[in-house]
Amino acid sequence: MTEESLIITDQEGRLDKVVAEAFTDYTRTQMSKWIDDGILTVNGETKKAKYKVHAGDVISFVEPEPVVLDIKPEDLPLDIVYEDDDLLVVNKPQGMVVHPAAGHPNGTLVNALMYHTELSSINGVIRPGIVHRIDKDTSGLLMVAKNDQAHEALSADLKNKKNLRQYYALVHGEFSENKGTIKAPLGRSKTDRKKQAVIAGGRDAVTHFEVVKRYVGYTLLRVTLETGRTHQIRVHMAYIGHPVAGDPLYGPKKTLAGNGQFLHAATLGLTQPTTKKELTFEAPLPPYFVETLAQLQPYAEESN
Repeated sequence: MTEESLIITDQEGRLDKVVAEAFTDYTRTQMSKWIDDGILTVNGETKKAKYKVHAGDVISFVEPEPVVLDIKPEDLPLDIVYEDDDLLVVNKPQGMVVHPAAGHPNGTLVNALMYHTELSSINGVIRPGIVHRIDKDTSGLLMVAKNDQAHEALSADLKNKKNLRQYYALVHGEFSENKGTIKAPLGRSKTDRKKQAVIAGGRDAVTHFEVVKRYVGYTLLRVTLETGRTHQIRVHMAYIGHPVAGDPLYGPKKTLAGNGQFLHAATLGLTQPTTKKELTFEAPLPPYFVETLAQLQPYAEESN
């Protein structure tokens, strides 16, 4: 059994910041997770990360026993766009799940990555190395951390909106405007637990878009994420009446044939954690996406 770690603090401020400074043997991400999971307590009670610590508060936790990693490395094809000692950038194909979950115990990106390299441990046994995710049927670029230090740095940049993340989205309908911004808070749908929705009191979500090409009944957009909420682009596009083509969850039943939403993470910009060099990567549209665009009829004003 792991010993209890305990301090009687003389500091004041947000709980997550105080414990990060007090327990330097652990990463800030680990401490935040233990707060959320109720492992770390204040005066014997669970508190939220934003709780204001007062001098004299007793902060304690028992580090969880390590869980044996039972995810099997698998020799699966990987499209590695970039790799160094700290991270990889991978071009994920449509149809590949990022990490194991109920119904998908293997064949995931994490299974493939574990065969290829060592991964950071911050996200535990299910999502080692995964800094951010894209949906199973969304293709494109993902950054993956090889060590905890890199993971901390990459996650901090994501939180502080320092990364460039641009997508191509083929959506229903024709836009009169050439560009725009959607600001609408997102949270779990109150009527369908599988969905996210625009709801009052949800988490801030901002999506920028610009028209790349107009087709009869459809528009190809370049979408830039300012925030990165679950299903953000899919929900925001449906919210403004232009759901992503092929989207089985947020789109209409009558849509383009395919294996899911026509959404591709095309551009990823990041800061290399060690060298601090700014890096930008591009992934071209996958063949299924290109072939579908070729079958659409260009909008009359743009066909000349």
